[in-house]
Amino acid sequence: MKLHKAAFAFLPALLLAACAETPMGPTAQVLPGPGKDYGTFLQEQNFCRSQAAAAVHGQAGSQNRKVLYGGLATTALGAGLGAAVGGGTGAGIGAAAGALGGGLGGSAYSNSQQGGIQTQYNNAYVACMVAYKNVLPAPNAGYMPQQ
Repeated sequence: MKLHKAAFAFLPALLLAACAETPMGPTAQVLPGPGKDYGTFLQEQNFCRSQAAAAVHGQAGSQNRKVLYGGLATTALGAGLGAAVGGGTGAGIGAAAGALGGGLGGSAYSNSQQGGIQTQYNNAYVACMVAYKNVLPAPNAGYMPQQ
């Protein structure tokens, strides 16, 4: 019985940790174009961040709803299977197992979706900044793999 209580105690923490979020900013570096003053660069950067945020608006909420519905479905499925096998006690065990499995699966799904949302954000941000004639830093030419 202690296992059931522990599983339900940790489930909210797992589900909250699984939530996808709209990116707080880009992870791609863009530098001011040649001769551009820093104030202009900052204005362009703020505009491009807002454009990137608009490009991914609502995606995190959509992914989180999918995780929630999946968690509810696995809980119900686990309860149904547990009831079919073991009656009332089996339903509780099945619901706990379904909730735990759904929470873990949802966490993995949400984490993978977060990376995709960040990539889309970065792409929109970089495209906007390059349109304003800002530049991407050159790749590190100091490392060349031996062949």
